Amino acid sequence: MTDKPNGRPSTYTQDIADEICAGLAEGKSLRTVCSANHLPCVKTVFNWFRTKDGFLQQYTRAKEESADALTDEMLDIADDGTNDWATQQLGEDGPEVEVLNKEHIQRSKLRIETRKWLASKLKPKRYGDKTTTEHTGNLGLTDMSEDALDAKLAELLKSQ
Repeated sequence: MTDKPNGRPSTYTQDIADEICAGLAEGKSLRTVCSANHLPCVKTVFNWFRTKDGFLQQYTRAKEESADALTDEMLDIADDGTNDWATQQLGEDGPEVEVLNKEHIQRSKLRIETRKWLASKLKPKRYGDKTTTEHTGNLGLTDMSEDALDAKLAELLKSQ
């Protein structure tokens, strides 16, 4: 008989929590982090959100930090042209030529767009779409006297 425990660990320790959150902060998914045999399954981690004080806040911080790691990955993906070109033979006995590998380029675009979307959701103030409201035009109030403005305001309030 062996002394090895059956199944994956489910006992919460701060060291395990730190390891999970460090992996998340590096931009890894929770599923990927928890795939290590010495770490608990995703279901156990979700349970810890409800039962372990402070773990949800630590997890949330790690996920926010992962947005920065994802943006670093985007730059790496965009700069990596390793498989952008492929060698293809023209005909059975024809010469080999370099052709653009459109499938690889499309996959790289998808990888970047996915990371961009995730970063915008994880850290919206920094990576989210910024919207601005701009007012143009004249409401006709700039040339009015103070008495005329008061009268206009009173008129608008009455009509409500």
